[in-house]
Amino acid sequence: MKEYDLIIIGTGSGMNYIGSIMDASPEMKVAVIDKDEPGGICLTRGCIPSKILLYPAELVTDIQKAQHFGIDIEIKNIDFSKIMERMHNKISSDIRSIEENLWANPRIDYYKTIADFIEPYTLKAGEEILKAKMIFLCTGSRPSVPFIKGLNDVGYLTSDTVLKMSVLPKSLAIIGGGYIAAEYGHFFSAMGSKVTIIGRNPYFLPQTEPEISVLAKRMMSEHIEIITNHEVMEVKQVMEGKQILLKHRETGEETQIVASDVLVATGRESNSDLLKPEKGGIEVDKMGWIKVNEHLESSQKNVWVIGDATGKHPFKHVANHESTIVYYNAVLGRKATVDFHAVPYAVFSEPEIASVGMSEKEAVTQYGENNLSIGFYRFQDTGKGIAMDLEDEFVKVILEKETDKILGAHIIGPHASILIHEIIPIMYTPDQSAAPIMYSMDIHPSLSEVIKRALYSRMPINEYHMILKALNLE
Repeated sequence: MKEYDLIIIGTGSGMNYIGSIMDASPEMKVAVIDKDEPGGICLTRGCIPSKILLYPAELVTDIQKAQHFGIDIEIKNIDFSKIMERMHNKISSDIRSIEENLWANPRIDYYKTIADFIEPYTLKAGEEILKAKMIFLCTGSRPSVPFIKGLNDVGYLTSDTVLKMSVLPKSLAIIGGGYIAAEYGHFFSAMGSKVTIIGRNPYFLPQTEPEISVLAKRMMSEHIEIITNHEVMEVKQVMEGKQILLKHRETGEETQIVASDVLVATGRESNSDLLKPEKGGIEVDKMGWIKVNEHLESSQKNVWVIGDATGKHPFKHVANHESTIVYYNAVLGRKATVDFHAVPYAVFSEPEIASVGMSEKEAVTQYGENNLSIGFYRFQDTGKGIAMDLEDEFVKVILEKETDKILGAHIIGPHASILIHEIIPIMYTPDQSAAPIMYSMDIHPSLSEVIKRALYSRMPINEYHMILKALNLE
């Protein structure tokens, strides 16, 4: 048995403070265990490689729009294999660097294998038995694949394996209607594939506000076939490709589509079955996500959890925030509390989508409809929006009526992931007041004006929904 001061399982955000931890304790001995390539999901098969791929898709989309503005330009060829090669080159150098540093550090023992508990504070890593009084569980998640008749027989892609493609599929059916489906749907469509997205929820991108879902589906349907409220019943191989049998979840009507490849993008699931947390005295919920308290400590004292393993907010920026909380609590002995009141996210589709904080439904539940107002403004009603010939894209801000406290914000339109950052810092101030945005100067004309105008256009909820009906957004 080998004894350590700290064991870290996973090489993503759990490694953020490893330098500070070891500098503060020169005698500390650390074990790092990861069954996959080092760097965490974000670097190796998540947000970084996908965004490297999505930038060429963004360029293609911009070029295709150019003719609308009197610019005669055409795309002669898209080298899909070169785009994929560029992505691999970008991430592989970082992966190699992380791995070399892990092997080279004399105070770190790096185990490239699966780790599982055999008793509290004791783990098996390959053939070794490791023990530590402090453990960081940063075990991530993996693609969730539902049972579908014939799917395993015909073969399928996930968000992990799709990154290994080198030949562009002529057509692609994506099972799932969430963030991953929207982003990869945009990418493969821009590259030249015929893309069909199949979601079982009545709404496309059901995690977003309903009106954003409606507009996103309307706009993306210009390039992608989007089917909602359908269950995939069976997949089988036919001469033309992979035939997918669909059934409408309300009417029971059946339809079929054929695609050369199938991508399953139906969410993520826990890796805790590999970890065997029950043997370590660590509680999990019915889905296998590790339970934590407000300090990110598991049910076992001094065993801390960071990132996807909790099943709460599977974003890299959240995991980074959580790593800070764990550092404060586990290493510095504080009692810092994790704060999820203003978690931002973006969907890098076309159009782009970004949100932070509460949905309208959550705000109504907590505050009551009569205590809220909605700020709403369309990009097309700003000077920059006119210049860009934008149409129905909009900003929605949810506020407490009496105080103008910003509770949530939702954007669909160009550079949404950037514009949302006008609002995020405000939501981390003590009163979350909209006043600093409303009473500061915006460059004119700029897209940022749409945020301020949304705040000045705040209205009662019932009035807002009358506008949505007029715009066919609900």
